[in-house]
Amino acid sequence: MKAFLVLLFAITATVSAKDIRVLVWDEQQPQQKEAYGESFLGETIAAHLEKQPGLSVKTARLDDAEQGLSDATLDATDVLVFWCHRRVKDQDDARMEAVVKRVLEGKLSLIALHSAHWAKPFVRLMQERAKTDALKQIPEAERASAKWEFVNDQPYYKGVKADAPLTPALARVGDVWRLTLPQCVFPAYRADGAPGHLTTLLPQHPIAAGLPAQWDIPQTEMYGEPFHVPAPDEVVFEEKWDKGEHFRSGCVWQVGKGRVFYFRPGHETYPIFKQAEPLRVVENAVRWAAAFKHQ
Repeated sequence: MKAFLVLLFAITATVSAKDIRVLVWDEQQPQQKEAYGESFLGETIAAHLEKQPGLSVKTARLDDAEQGLSDATLDATDVLVFWCHRRVKDQDDARMEAVVKRVLEGKLSLIALHSAHWAKPFVRLMQERAKTDALKQIPEAERASAKWEFVNDQPYYKGVKADAPLTPALARVGDVWRLTLPQCVFPAYRADGAPGHLTTLLPQHPIAAGLPAQWDIPQTEMYGEPFHVPAPDEVVFEEKWDKGEHFRSGCVWQVGKGRVFYFRPGHETYPIFKQAEPLRVVENAVRWAAAFKHQ
């Protein structure tokens, strides 16, 4: 009997070791109560993920010790689901760089939701991807000796006008390659609760599994292109609004050795993450983001 119990424990531990370790990080604005009642947005997502097989889920928030992103916590995480909005400037640079470092090393993947386009880890990772893309654009013979200037003049939490030069942007100035880094912004938004109409552009992509070809979010905030980010490796979803705007609402990138997914829907005053389709997107994205670690 003792030997059997030891074997059973070993089998259970092996299965548990293969679970995808998910951390859902939420800024937790009071306004979220308008849509999520007694729970916060991140808690609602986590509650759904906890019910899915193969996922081990924890939550964290901005006001936790070390902002919920201690080295020990990050080292015990495969996929970080990140939601923020109004307190981006409160995000501790050292803790956010700890996230960036692990993604670049392939120890962590990041899923940024809605207004987390401004999250410091997402912006920094997009800037690192922009550097990689820029290096590929210059003649191969010049890459090893190239002189670089990185321009980062777009402050956090400030939008751009429709005619603003698109970033990232690469130019040669004398013998220096000047890269204007992206700040992951866009020129138009409208929080009027009008429906968003999504099209699944890549139905065979793992993130699109189980999603219909077209589907709606009854109430959402509009974001309008152009989105100032490096060209995605793939655009899984496109979103349109009845007034004519559109947005690349589900984008994936390889950044360093890690994976990044941006999903646009998710404004805090609309119950978007009570809807089956957005929750399915997040679940699928978690599995996709962790897949390279579990092969």
